[in-house]
Amino acid sequence: MNSMIDGTMFVSMLREGTRNLSANKQLVNDLNVFPIPDGDTGDNMLMTISSGYEASASHQAKGLYEVAEQAARGMLMGARGNSGVILSRIFAGIAAGFTGSTEADIKLFGQALECGVRESYKSVSVPVEGTMLTVYREAVEYANSRLTPESTFDTYFDDMWQELKSSLEHTPELLAVLKEAGVVDSGGAGIMYIVEGMVRAFRNEIEPDEPEFGSHSAAAKKADFSLFDENSTLEFGYCTEFLLRLQNSKTSIDDFDLDGFISYLNSQGDSVVCFRDGSIVKAHVHTMRPGDILNHCQSFGEFLTLKIENMTLQHNENTPGASKSSLDDHPELKFSSRKKFAFVTVAIGDGIKETFTSLGVDQVVDGGQSMNPSVEDFIKAFEKIDAEHILVFPNNKNIIMTAEQAASIYDKADVRIVRTRTIGEGYCALSMIDVSSGDIDEIVKTTEETGQAAVTGTVSVASRDSTVGGIPVCKGHYIGFVGEKIYVDDPDREAAAERLADELGAGDCDVVLILKGSGVSEDKARELLERLEKKYRRTEFIIIDGGQPVADYILIFE
Repeated sequence: MNSMIDGTMFVSMLREGTRNLSANKQLVNDLNVFPIPDGDTGDNMLMTISSGYEASASHQAKGLYEVAEQAARGMLMGARGNSGVILSRIFAGIAAGFTGSTEADIKLFGQALECGVRESYKSVSVPVEGTMLTVYREAVEYANSRLTPESTFDTYFDDMWQELKSSLEHTPELLAVLKEAGVVDSGGAGIMYIVEGMVRAFRNEIEPDEPEFGSHSAAAKKADFSLFDENSTLEFGYCTEFLLRLQNSKTSIDDFDLDGFISYLNSQGDSVVCFRDGSIVKAHVHTMRPGDILNHCQSFGEFLTLKIENMTLQHNENTPGASKSSLDDHPELKFSSRKKFAFVTVAIGDGIKETFTSLGVDQVVDGGQSMNPSVEDFIKAFEKIDAEHILVFPNNKNIIMTAEQAASIYDKADVRIVRTRTIGEGYCALSMIDVSSGDIDEIVKTTEETGQAAVTGTVSVASRDSTVGGIPVCKGHYIGFVGEKIYVDDPDREAAAERLADELGAGDCDVVLILKGSGVSEDKARELLERLEKKYRRTEFIIIDGGQPVADYILIFE
């Protein structure tokens, strides 16, 4: 049994931790307390740790601290949702605990894990016990408390594993919502599967075949090279992306001119997205001559990752009848002058996005109930805006922490988070926003208060039998809820929406906005509208084809 953990071993442990979480991702998703197909905890944690493993995999021959730091940075950039952000901060603390060390004995390893506890708790403004924070903290504290001069990594991991399971089993005793649902904490389960995989790697108990996992949920589509043959013409150039590690031997890292670097990329291509995190520069550019760019950029450092794709081939694959290219790959908005205020919001569904755009939003980040954006997604949106102040509307309580992480590391504008927790809060806040005072602090405060006055009701199908807040829920029925409070359970979707409107006092409102989901036909939406208009003649009901998944109807009461 090894008495030290070095960089190579740490990467191997990350790899197997990622693989094991991937294999058990659905189990983690199924632990979600709320009975709708949200499944975000397992997905978010997997995308986060995958980003960390992928970022560190090319550094196996280097020291432990450097590898751990690289993994932590990768997780930060790929962190999604609250569980992902917390996981990234655990590993950021662990990396800090390894500072200056090429390898770690049991004592240093335990100290580093304690740093992960402190850093993760710092990342949450109001830490809640009974969550992944508790499970990780108690496991580390127990394992460290049992350290003796005779301890080995084998005994240490045995102690940690024992307490992980015990702590996870007790999470329902700390959180009433878990006890009522009859489940343990999903984030804590994710931690358990990650640690289980990491211990397997240390003990050399890993499977010989290559694991299937990654930061993307869908498998990469195989390119059809016949679409670019011997007689084709390169029309659209190459989509070129890379991570560049600045090197002291090639440049002064402290004096590195990022603005000049970006100016060069703009002179060689378009759709430039570029930012710096420590000694790493991440860049995206569309260019006809990627080789020239790579040669120039290598004069400042060495590449960590590289991706070059023929966009003419991509264009031919998507024509005709294909959907538009991702805004992440093809940023289109450019500004000729610096704005005073700009707005970024999070939404999913073409109709909802168009509605926000009509309210003056500069960038819409893809995301919502079943798809949480990453820190990098936000930074890419910020990079497309030239403004003094950027106000961000997360529109989901599980996205607020990610937006705050992105704001904390972006330094080209004053980024403020308006803590909207629902689409309704975001819609009302943006529709009433007033920036005429010019006082950013007052604008954020007033806008947040305006959004909080909105009530957002949601109708969605229940994915399993459950009891929430004393309301029995049947799998396959439609539930009407606000936040985590369920008001109705009905086998009929439109009846559930009508009953929810009744419960929320539709007759007392001047206007109720109804966002139709992608799975609802125009006829059914019209039927609901007619029923509500007949019942509440003094209330104006407006239906928008939101196109959102998961939520069949979203009702916004202003």
